[in-house]
Amino acid sequence: MTICVGEYSLTCHSPGLPNLYDEYVKRAKVADEIDLRNSEGTPAFLAIGKPNEWPFLVIAQRCMPGEDAAFHPGALLAQETNVLFVGGGERLLAYDLTTLRRIWTDTADIGFWRWDRYGDVILMSAELEFAAWDSRGQKLWTTFVEPPWSYEVKDGKILLDIMGNKSEFDARVGPRP
Repeated sequence: MTICVGEYSLTCHSPGLPNLYDEYVKRAKVADEIDLRNSEGTPAFLAIGKPNEWPFLVIAQRCMPGEDAAFHPGALLAQETNVLFVGGGERLLAYDLTTLRRIWTDTADIGFWRWDRYGDVILMSAELEFAAWDSRGQKLWTTFVEPPWSYEVKDGKILLDIMGNKSEFDARVGPRP
């Protein structure tokens, strides 16, 4: 699947690697390959570049737990800062697309669910964790959650519901102990 976002084109392939994987790696300026030799988990592929050009960044990783455990890879692009957030299995990654370098690696407790965005706050949902970064990739906060849990954002406030226990807090500040 290829998705165009502003001046970028993102190509995603999961599970597995695309047939042209070696060509993508050869033509990319940076190819970040993580745990591909591991036999556990599910391989996932993401490439990003300009439309109608070969991608300049290729990310291929083995996601554990994988899609068979209902943890699908996901990405979020903060266009104004050129920061790409990637999640798969328990691994979280952020890339600076201006310098083509990985900014950080983090983990998602048990397994990554999705990225969401509210203003300049990037939210990450996982099985046992809810966390936030700013659009430049700086971590703002993290908190433990357990299923079933959900949240919504209203007027910059997060309304978090963990197993019927509700709390409210500022999206940039996070929950108070």
